[in-house]
Amino acid sequence: MPTSKKQISPERRFVYYLGLVFIVSGFALFGSTFVTFIANFGNFDNFEGQAISGMARAFGGIALIVVGGILMNVGARGIAGSGIILDPESARRDVEPWSRMAGGVVQDALSEINVVQKLGEDREPHIKVRCRKCQALNDEAAKFCNQCGAEI
Repeated sequence: MPTSKKQISPERRFVYYLGLVFIVSGFALFGSTFVTFIANFGNFDNFEGQAISGMARAFGGIALIVVGGILMNVGARGIAGSGIILDPESARRDVEPWSRMAGGVVQDALSEINVVQKLGEDREPHIKVRCRKCQALNDEAAKFCNQCGAEI
């Protein structure tokens, strides 16, 4: 089933969620280092083996977190959108769903507070008056210039 240009492909979703699994596994592996340290606190039997095991788990967890973050970035933004391939046209196509979503969210928020009128609505013209002294634009009802204070 081909996906439209406006949707994220199943492959990118898989890479994104694979990265999420790597990150969760990395945090679990990294956190297990502290759990075993607390569980074996004061026990110096095979100290060197425990230290090596703890270091391997800690660095392995950190590596999984880093790799997972990279995979999530590539899954979310695509190969070109994440900067691995430097092609502006491909990057624009890769991040298009996110850009469209962000623009829609901003438009919805602004329309709720009546800052931006919806497309197609008639807008009332704003008439400005130019100050004779400094040439600054002022509202039509202004009696004095907002810039220099001269009488309009």
